[in-house]
Amino acid sequence: MADESGTRGGAGRLSGFFDRLDPDMCVVTAAAGGERAGCLVGFASQCSMEPLRFAVWLSKVNRTYRAARAAQFLAVHLLTRDQRELAELLGGETGDETDKFARLHWREGHGGSAVLTDTAAWFVGAVLHRIDGGDHVGFVLDPVEWGEGRDGPLLRLSDAAGIEAGHPVD
Repeated sequence: MADESGTRGGAGRLSGFFDRLDPDMCVVTAAAGGERAGCLVGFASQCSMEPLRFAVWLSKVNRTYRAARAAQFLAVHLLTRDQRELAELLGGETGDETDKFARLHWREGHGGSAVLTDTAAWFVGAVLHRIDGGDHVGFVLDPVEWGEGRDGPLLRLSDAAGIEAGHPVD
């Protein structure tokens, strides 16, 4: 359906809606086949209350997605606003050119997952479903391990403005 303010079509026509969203950002890490990858993610949300489920959406062009395709578990981390430098590393660099984990504090978590040790909160989730959503794939996760860390307001999309993605979408 369409009304006088818009029509079906490109996302540009929905900017009045999407430009108002300011979700919490998170970092997703994947470990599989002896390789680790991680990226900054803006598309993520709890998607079920009972059973508890969470979905993260990874761009098909980035290395984390390629690692996540083979992973049984993904780790999801919340950053605080004062962790912009960490967000820039994980969002603005590509693992195809940079060993991000050489510059991160992390430990092995459940199922061989890579858990960042200096974040506001984190969980490791078993991958239940993969859903093609266009240029991103959604990973529905069942939390199996979790923890909390540093205090402070969470990093939001508006706080990450200006971080140029390590891999452009197109």
